Amino acid sequence: MLVSLPLLRFRAGYAARVAGPLLCAVLASASAYPASYPDKPIRMIVAAAPGGSADALARTVQPVLAEILGQPVVIDNRAGASGIIGIELAAKSQPDGYTLLLNTSTHTTLPGLNAKLPFDLLKDFAPVSLIVSQANLLVVHPSVRASTVKDLVALARAKPDALNFASGGIGTSPHLAGELLKLTTGIRITHVPYKGSGPAITDLLGGHVQMMFVGPLAIAQHIKAGRLRVLAVSAGKRSATFPEVPTMAEAGFPGVESGTWYGVVAPGNTPKAVISRLYGAIKQAVHTPELGSRLASQGVDVVASAPEQFGPYIRSEIAKWTKVVKAAGVRAE
Repeated sequence: MLVSLPLLRFRAGYAARVAGPLLCAVLASASAYPASYPDKPIRMIVAAAPGGSADALARTVQPVLAEILGQPVVIDNRAGASGIIGIELAAKSQPDGYTLLLNTSTHTTLPGLNAKLPFDLLKDFAPVSLIVSQANLLVVHPSVRASTVKDLVALARAKPDALNFASGGIGTSPHLAGELLKLTTGIRITHVPYKGSGPAITDLLGGHVQMMFVGPLAIAQHIKAGRLRVLAVSAGKRSATFPEVPTMAEAGFPGVESGTWYGVVAPGNTPKAVISRLYGAIKQAVHTPELGSRLASQGVDVVASAPEQFGPYIRSEIAKWTKVVKAAGVRAE
């Protein structure tokens, strides 16, 4: 078929008029974020009360991350409803890179505990990086007459329902660790949930509750000061911070393993260029000699995984903890 020269010219001109704006849009999208990002303070929401493990990690990383990014990182504690309040706030924030959420393994138990949530952990957030992980320690108040896990179990069997164990809320890692101990040993101990591990630790230090599974980030100083007694570490290997403390398996209770991880996510649809910038800053921060050594001394393992790794990990954690919640018969209140 023959095509006239004027028609060819028309088609070429039309293609140029269409392709020009389209190409500009593509280029604009590729560089949607200014090279100056960030150019104002960044808010990091911690869905827990001050004084707990999540808060301790956020404030440990905060100054180094702020220095690398060149802008203040402001910690915003939003405790309540097992983290739901803070998570919902983050999910509904602008996806502009100026609001982040410090998420934890506890958050991945929420879908199993709640039939309806005001957010979707997978769809409403963009993974940035899994920062660190840590095993839980089983600690007791000094007034508890138990020097080993076997002593504690014997005491609980002799006095059913007399011992209370604290946690930062229903469905949190410390709570499910206590439920796992109950399932494994058959003991009857009472769960006392708090609005965050900070208030729970305060009451544990005061002797209002007798025991708790909790990460070393928030209690290492209390153990070293003699205000709490650690009986075991719920991991497959001993803690570098407390090498003299046996694992739960070494204490005679294999299978009672639990831990907590902490990562950073951003609201969904946050530009990939921003996610990449944030991931690079986090990775650089936790691998600085000073911060790396400090985190190691607090009993945590530095991970700093990439967004492409963190996303599938969150998905697998949701599936795992949903099964545990159902097996233990745990329900949200």
